[in-house]
Amino acid sequence: MYKLSLVVLAFVFFFSFFGAYFYQLNPYELDGTAILEAPSFEHLCGTDRLGRDMLARLIEGGKVSLSIGVGSAFLASLLGLIIGATAGYFRGIVDKSFVVIVDLFLTFPTFFLLLALVSYVNASVWVLIFIISITGWMTTARLIRSESFAITSQPYIKILGIANVSKIKIIMKYYAPLLAPIYFVSFTFGVGGAILSESGLSFLGLGIVAPQMSWGTILSGGKDVIEIAWWVTFFPGLMIFLVTFSLINISNKLQELTNKKEMRHEG
Repeated sequence: MYKLSLVVLAFVFFFSFFGAYFYQLNPYELDGTAILEAPSFEHLCGTDRLGRDMLARLIEGGKVSLSIGVGSAFLASLLGLIIGATAGYFRGIVDKSFVVIVDLFLTFPTFFLLLALVSYVNASVWVLIFIISITGWMTTARLIRSESFAITSQPYIKILGIANVSKIKIIMKYYAPLLAPIYFVSFTFGVGGAILSESGLSFLGLGIVAPQMSWGTILSGGKDVIEIAWWVTFFPGLMIFLVTFSLINISNKLQELTNKKEMRHEG
């Protein structure tokens, strides 16, 4: 299943970032004679209520949705890696501060925290990447912290500390390779979660602002005509489903490989 997921994910990325070279209709062009046309040979995914070609809009919107998903997941996972590894290595007051900060963030439901932050700023791609990433690093950080505790307890780490080896060198050379699998699993999960968060915000009218578009804004624009034009919401919803479902399968495979590696290491 994960191989199929890799193929699907590669297709979606190619479709979004290179599809415009093959399908060259303008996603912003209005056509009053082609309002809410069903899928046909002329418009493969139909048109919306302003006569704009849906396939062209899916391609354009995919660039924004995937950029936000990958960018947010990268920053959130990196932030979680740095904070979690620091807390697990230094312990003491650093770890206690980590626990307080994480508990403070987890006090508020993530999506409502997103709503609160976005409501005070004008959303853009970079703003959404920043906001989604700072509200999504806690789970990764807790996993990294837990694994870092186990690594810190190893005898060779204590020996390196006694030998006055640089802390930065210890973290980069001995911690990073062991923590990398957790980072990549968190990253793949994070991409799907970020895309869903952006889509939810855009559906509520708090996400990407026109004339920019994402799969979420396209989905939101079709909710009023869903009974007479199913394709306006179906296709962006399908793209979101394909990406998140594929990423979940890939994450599960990465987690399985990581667990096998740990079992062989313990054996």
